[in-house]
Amino acid sequence: MIDETEKCILERIDAHREQIIAFAEDIAAHPEPGFEEVRTAGKTAEFLKSLGYKLTENLAFTGVKGETRRKDGPTLTVIGELDAIGCHSHPMADRQTGVAHACGHHAQMAAMIGCAIAMADPEIQEELDGNVNFLAVPAEEYIDADKRTRLKEKGIEFCCGKSEMIRTGVFDDTDIAFTTHVHMVPVKEDFYLGNPPCNGYTAEQVTVRGKAAHGAIDPWNGVNALSITTSAIQMMGLMRETFREEDHVRLHNVIRKAGDVINSVPDEAVIETKVRAASLERIEQIMEMVNRAYAGSAYAFGGKIEREVLQGYMPILPREADEALIEAANDLGLDYRTVQKGDFNNACTDVGDLSHLLPIVNFTFKGFEGKLHGADFKITDPEKAYILPAKLLALTAYKLLRNGGEKAKEIKDSYTPFFDKDSYIQYVKKITEKKAD
Repeated sequence: MIDETEKCILERIDAHREQIIAFAEDIAAHPEPGFEEVRTAGKTAEFLKSLGYKLTENLAFTGVKGETRRKDGPTLTVIGELDAIGCHSHPMADRQTGVAHACGHHAQMAAMIGCAIAMADPEIQEELDGNVNFLAVPAEEYIDADKRTRLKEKGIEFCCGKSEMIRTGVFDDTDIAFTTHVHMVPVKEDFYLGNPPCNGYTAEQVTVRGKAAHGAIDPWNGVNALSITTSAIQMMGLMRETFREEDHVRLHNVIRKAGDVINSVPDEAVIETKVRAASLERIEQIMEMVNRAYAGSAYAFGGKIEREVLQGYMPILPREADEALIEAANDLGLDYRTVQKGDFNNACTDVGDLSHLLPIVNFTFKGFEGKLHGADFKITDPEKAYILPAKLLALTAYKLLRNGGEKAKEIKDSYTPFFDKDSYIQYVKKITEKKAD
């Protein structure tokens, strides 16, 4: 049975239903790439300011933080992700950048805003023995090597929004992070509560050096960088039978450059390689195999390899569904299931990095059709994708922070961090400073 405060929470969200939907649809219609989400961030800041939150803007370029007045007790940070994903073929893709909200980030932003609407009520705030902050984070999606170089020149040292915000101290006052997403694990239920184990990844940009020659007159005097590249990629394909199923290995390659003109032997090729796996150890092992493929192919043809290690995401440290989250789902009468043994998310997210420093309360939701990152992805049920997630966020936040913040304190006290901020920074820098032999 819900109490009077919970009734007020639900009533406030219902009263602003059309506003929440309009906010989501506006973001979907104006997708922006990672670290460039200027318009989306501005709309978010405007909305949070109108609700009375204290704003901090321009975090990692475009991040926005909305805070309530400080109270004693745990601090819960509700996270939304600002960026869109590259998907030129999506009907709502930006014509210039090629990005689209084929990832559903506009839905979680709507849920965050809906929760913020409820928590802005002074009477509801009085019932909280702790703090609920709202953080719109840039750049959850992969950033390619060239763009990372440009970002470093502008002061962005780490590869993604949450990682950069860890580095710069944005999460220093957070005790528990609250995250959402459209379903990534294939479940039939409308809601999926908890955080299953999830792949992490690392990546590298590989430059293959060959030797130019005329393609017709004396190709035998050249060293074909493209041949080295395709040979290495073929070797990687042959390695796949050695990948254990329990490691959930995924291996991706994109050739960024492969010569300049068709009538010359290509003397340079540039490839980005990405390795996903269920553990940091296995990621490193597979990447060593990948690098042997590059080195072996270069040796066979007489070329050279240059590698630049690109920071990836850490695997998520899994959590079962928290009691407060389950209670809130039951109060709402949701169709849900909780994380079960054997569940696994093969995708990657920078929430994984955050999970190594903070406890994460998480759920995912339906309300869409099509494939994530695909041209056919679209929200089809605003109630399931925007409104109910907002209600679940708000009710759970209240349940965590009422009664002296008892349940939030239990989560905080039972969590043992893998890193603190300083050791995390040192780890990332150590990884990215690796060079080819």
